[in-house]
Amino acid sequence: MLQFILLGLLFLVIEYYTFIAICQFTKKRVFRILHLVVSIVFVAYIIYGLSMFDRNSVSNQQPMMAAALILLLYLPKALITVFLIVEDLVRLFTGVLNYFRRVRTMDNDTFIPSRRRFVSNIALGIAALPFLSILHGITLGRYKFNVYKTVIEFDDLPDAFDGFRFTQLSDLHVGSFDDKEKVEYAVQLVNEQNTDLLLFTGDMVNSLAAEANPWIEVFKKLKKHTYGNYSILGNHDYGDYAHWDTEADRIANFENICNISPQIGFKLLRNEHVVIEKEGQQIAIVGVENWGVRGHFQKLGDLDKATEGIDSKVFKILMSHDPSHWEAKVLEHPKNFQLMLSGHTHGSQFGIEISGFIKWSPIQYVYKQWAGLYEKMGKYIYVNRGFGYHAYRGRTGIWPEITVIELRKKK
Repeated sequence: MLQFILLGLLFLVIEYYTFIAICQFTKKRVFRILHLVVSIVFVAYIIYGLSMFDRNSVSNQQPMMAAALILLLYLPKALITVFLIVEDLVRLFTGVLNYFRRVRTMDNDTFIPSRRRFVSNIALGIAALPFLSILHGITLGRYKFNVYKTVIEFDDLPDAFDGFRFTQLSDLHVGSFDDKEKVEYAVQLVNEQNTDLLLFTGDMVNSLAAEANPWIEVFKKLKKHTYGNYSILGNHDYGDYAHWDTEADRIANFENICNISPQIGFKLLRNEHVVIEKEGQQIAIVGVENWGVRGHFQKLGDLDKATEGIDSKVFKILMSHDPSHWEAKVLEHPKNFQLMLSGHTHGSQFGIEISGFIKWSPIQYVYKQWAGLYEKMGKYIYVNRGFGYHAYRGRTGIWPEITVIELRKKK
């Protein structure tokens, strides 16, 4: 109860300072009233949307929109609040200093100097940047599919696989989609890459197998790649985020989720591997179940079981949904995994990426490897930013990803 009271007080403080900024910006009463009316309407919708959240619903569009509106409205307002609180501290310090120096302020008898209008205007101007960015993320960014191409060189790559190209997809979260045309475009974009192999690294759904029903025919259009289409499970694919009346219901849902992969042309790897051959040489595609360092995530990935019968010298591509698995278990495993593919983080669906200049997201404070390619001990992990979206109905600065990786023999 206390946390809700504190949260309510925080929102009141944010609204108070935002209203002060609006009052400083314009003296017209109509704009102040309009601000209050709009704020009340949006807060009412947010409360309504969050109240509609149902763990057992195949679509939670309203709660996701409510979450998006919280970010859209209150991140900019929080920035305004920070600016004005800092100004208040400066005003208080100045008032105390003037009191002891016996200096009268411009306001004659007032102890604390008046607010400066330009500070509020600067705060409003800066707050407009995240507002517009998040608005873009909600309306366009969540379907702004990008193809990220990466070349990785290995000393021990078999010669026949020099130049071998594969596509990685991750985190479809099909229960969040609401635009068939945009998803069909993305599927076409995947097919246009004309790679040798297609790999999917987990989180097909949010929780329920039924979420996939409207999208099966769309993803059936993913073409069969020359060396196969393979998939694994992510943390959401176990149905642990839904409420189940019986264990039998949970198991049935999980089995149905596992059956989605073959329906759309993928072979699901559950702590197992396949060997693909080219010109008499081989590499292994290893797929494990979800394994995450954080306590509430499953630790079902079994590297030993998945590599039974494979020599440590065989070149391996490991699919493991959670990137925390890499440093915890994979890097020093005796079977030697040259390349691991993950997803899971979504890049937080929020951040800033300008190639060669900046790469930041709040998720980096939780996961060391959170987007793109990382190297350690001569081994690599690639973390896909995710194809879909979840919880926040948008993507801001971290766009949905289709990964194309080319393997090269180091000269």
